[in-house]
Amino acid sequence: MLWLREMKSMWRAKSRVVGTLGMPFFFLAFLGLGFQRAEIPGVPAGEYVLFLTPGIIGMTILFSSTFAGISVIWDRQFGFLKEVMVAPVSRLSIVIGRACGGATVSLIQGISILFLSIPLGFRFELWAIAPAIAVMCLISFGFIGLGLIFAALMSDPHGFSLVMNFVVFPIFLLSGALFPVDALPAWLLPACYADPLTYGVDCLRCVLSPEIARFPLLLDLSVLILFASLTLGSSTLLFEHAEVEG
Repeated sequence: MLWLREMKSMWRAKSRVVGTLGMPFFFLAFLGLGFQRAEIPGVPAGEYVLFLTPGIIGMTILFSSTFAGISVIWDRQFGFLKEVMVAPVSRLSIVIGRACGGATVSLIQGISILFLSIPLGFRFELWAIAPAIAVMCLISFGFIGLGLIFAALMSDPHGFSLVMNFVVFPIFLLSGALFPVDALPAWLLPACYADPLTYGVDCLRCVLSPEIARFPLLLDLSVLILFASLTLGSSTLLFEHAEVEG
């Protein structure tokens, strides 16, 4: 029911989905076309769109997933969350419902960016669509869990937005979404390797553009599954111990 509520909310506010696609598409169009002829170490000559598209898909899912947690805070403000949490259902069901709803919205946006990239010169095999969707789901569940952790610990939606921006932008910029991480100073590389989105973006490249992937597919998948398990498990524990305010 929580998933269905999120789907109805998205359907009634289609401008929300369309609006969130604007920034990723402009990133993809202007950076992809602007740097298409640039010589970037680690990127095949004239193939920057091939390198950039998985990164922009990762960015779209990252922002959409983490900020899904703000709806939990708004529901707490308006009392809906209290009604759900006193219902005779497990807190795990609440987290799963929230995660599935947010993941579906993120997935729609990620797939939209994938197909919007085709006119810009991105190419991929048709068989890669299903594995790419599976990878998008893993990325989404991991960062939805992260957003729910912050939502469980905070009550101010404005403070949530500020904190998540402080967290999300370094995750995005250190992930190698826009440029190879090898181009960064050596002292920043440990932070890049600790960034779960680094493996999410690389996993998308393994599936869509294997010639430019950096890590083995098994390593990428292992990190994504571990990250999603940790964040969703932690958010469930936090909701289990959360008090319902009267």
